[in-house]
Amino acid sequence: MRVFLLDTNIISYLTDRSPLAEAYRLILRGGIPVISFMTLAEVLERVHRLKKKDPSKVKRILQELRKYGVLPFDYRICDIWARIRAERYQKTIATDDAWIAATAIAYGLPLVTHNARDFEGISDLTIITEYQ
Repeated sequence: MRVFLLDTNIISYLTDRSPLAEAYRLILRGGIPVISFMTLAEVLERVHRLKKKDPSKVKRILQELRKYGVLPFDYRICDIWARIRAERYQKTIATDDAWIAATAIAYGLPLVTHNARDFEGISDLTIITEYQ
């Protein structure tokens, strides 16, 4: 069974009931979706921002998060992150995106994202998006 690393935007589409959610559910069908520690942190930041505004959405997000294994960081991921940031020095990559990409590379997983451009030019990274 194929394992996929999900970018934070995919979690958002799935929890927000976005029209894009169905396209990504089709991609993930039959596979095992996991998330990076960085995606977990980004989603939990969103939860903290929404706590008072929309408790029902917070509940839905937390229920969605329980569906995924979380891949931790280690020395190898840190080294890959540093390589990515060095390679993309001229075309800056967001810190969080570099962590997610490094996690995908370290675990040998394809990254499912709707923002493929954010990850262009990263060697050894396989991108899956609904555009394909």
